[in-house]
Amino acid sequence: MKILTSYRVRIQGYGSVLDDTVAVYRKAVDFFIAVMMEHWDLFKGLGQKDVLKECENLCISTAKRPTVLHDFSVDFYKFPSYLRRAAINAAFGAVSSYKTRIAQWQVNPQGKEPGLPKAGRIFPAFYKGQQFVREGRYCARIKVFIRNTWDWVTIPLRKTDVDYISLYCAARDELCPAIRKRGKVWSLDFSFEEKVKLNETDIQDQVIVAVDLGINNAATAVVMRSDGTVMERHFLRLSREKDSLERALGRIRNAQRHGAKRMPRLWGQAKGINDDIARKTAAFILDIAIKAGAHVVVMEHLDLKGRKRGSKRWRLHHWRAQYVQEMVESKAHRAKMRVSRVCAWGTSRLAFDGSGRVTRDADNYSLCSFKTGKRYHADLNASLNLGARYFIRERFKSLPETVRQALSAKVPEVLHRSTCTLCSLFRFCAELGTQGHLVSELNPHRAKAVPRITKEGSRIHSDGFAG
Repeated sequence: MKILTSYRVRIQGYGSVLDDTVAVYRKAVDFFIAVMMEHWDLFKGLGQKDVLKECENLCISTAKRPTVLHDFSVDFYKFPSYLRRAAINAAFGAVSSYKTRIAQWQVNPQGKEPGLPKAGRIFPAFYKGQQFVREGRYCARIKVFIRNTWDWVTIPLRKTDVDYISLYCAARDELCPAIRKRGKVWSLDFSFEEKVKLNETDIQDQVIVAVDLGINNAATAVVMRSDGTVMERHFLRLSREKDSLERALGRIRNAQRHGAKRMPRLWGQAKGINDDIARKTAAFILDIAIKAGAHVVVMEHLDLKGRKRGSKRWRLHHWRAQYVQEMVESKAHRAKMRVSRVCAWGTSRLAFDGSGRVTRDADNYSLCSFKTGKRYHADLNASLNLGARYFIRERFKSLPETVRQALSAKVPEVLHRSTCTLCSLFRFCAELGTQGHLVSELNPHRAKAVPRITKEGSRIHSDGFAG
């Protein structure tokens, strides 16, 4: 598979020139959008090359085609050809999206009618050799709109940025850079591509790391084999960082009570703390996976849309679970691991031993009680169920249809992705005749055992069960 990454290099001293360049480019995109909206019947269903050819027939005059219906060169003198074709592709994407959305709205007219397409906040890419040329190690030449024409300017590149890219991206293929404006700062975004072959380990030989991301505990990870054997358990609390985030958000709420509205410094501080929590969580998960030699990282499929309610809704609002999953996925693929997401419904609500629903503690939401009286860590219970659901899904779909029908009759929960637990995996393996030894959680001689949990600093560790 291909992995794309980007790194930005700040540009200083050319802000007004880049503003003019982007403004002209967006104006060109709007020009082609208007042309395609007027002649959409000519462009509908065409491929990228045919769209470029048809659009240039309508807008670009040549020696063999001196007159055209919409002359592009009248308002865009000496506009670079590569940039023009990029504008055509951007316009075609915007118009295609609008036509699709308006057709769907006409069939089911709910909500507001889609607005007409515009260039918006689009930024151009600088094609190598045509608009971007390196001059030495810390300088580059770019073609921009300056003094009412298109000309080359030399820009310095920050030494720290260039050295970082040379150190970490030397083995990757460099793609065309693009200019971006974030706030008032302009930068060149360098994109890199690398090809990685992910492992193809058989499902019966796989070792996975099942991760439950939470609000009270940053992450709970379980290393598991295909027969349900639990090899390791790990907990990440990050109490200090979450206390810092709560204090930062408290300052924001206090300022809002006194009439403050924007507060960029306070919001920037809270965002920095939140990003630090996400980075530490992702690094924690990958360290466990690499040390355990895992083949797959299993995470829950989260749907965080909709309005947040409750007294602690600010925790859900600032929860960066999807950002953590994106970082884990990128790092895992670079380490040749696969990433899988499973249904999260009922993983925390159902006991992994099959005894039914659990009861959460009112004063400590990280602990729960099973119907058998067992006391257990709620996030650890969810992680065990997540790993079990992954193995049930992967092994079940690889079986012949006759075997699947027989298994679904004896273990009906394998058909319902929201009711599978670790106990379901053991029953599933038993029916297949491949069940290994049971882990201590389901050993009948230790049914009355409870987890022994100790606290060390800001981390919570579970070292198994008291004998």
